[in-house]
Amino acid sequence: MQFGGYSGQAYSPAGDKGRFVLPPLFRKAVKESSDGRILCLMKHPTWNCLVGFGLSRKEELEAQLDREEEIAVRVGKDFDRDTRASQLFGFIEMPFDDSGRFVMPEHLRALGKIEDGLYFQGGGRFFTLWNPDQLAEMGDDWASAKAACESLLADAKAKSGKGGGK
Repeated sequence: MQFGGYSGQAYSPAGDKGRFVLPPLFRKAVKESSDGRILCLMKHPTWNCLVGFGLSRKEELEAQLDREEEIAVRVGKDFDRDTRASQLFGFIEMPFDDSGRFVMPEHLRALGKIEDGLYFQGGGRFFTLWNPDQLAEMGDDWASAKAACESLLADAKAKSGKGGGK
């Protein structure tokens, strides 16, 4: 089956022992992209969130590196290929079990300001993982994602018996 990208939204509360769950929709896409159960995570370069994807993105990142170098040479700009490669390939590869459970390294939790749960937002070639409070601080162009997050968070709180949201 050919990998079709990441779309949709989901919310997953933090579990015991620092574990999180990759929701079924994203789990299926990562398995297709990684030819197995390997999740790649890194800090987003500008937003206060994490980026997730499968192993198939490695080829795309190599092509991106080549494009960026080619453009820099064409316009006469300095380009440090080693530094840029370190930025693009600085992700962590982590296994997840059949239920989607994985343990997020503490440094990624800190970088993404992750606390009690994760909001997942599909983004095509990758997906983002947000602390709902960080997402709420984004601008109006994130209105749809913020509305979905609020709804999913309210559903999760209602299911856990912690009240029905705001």
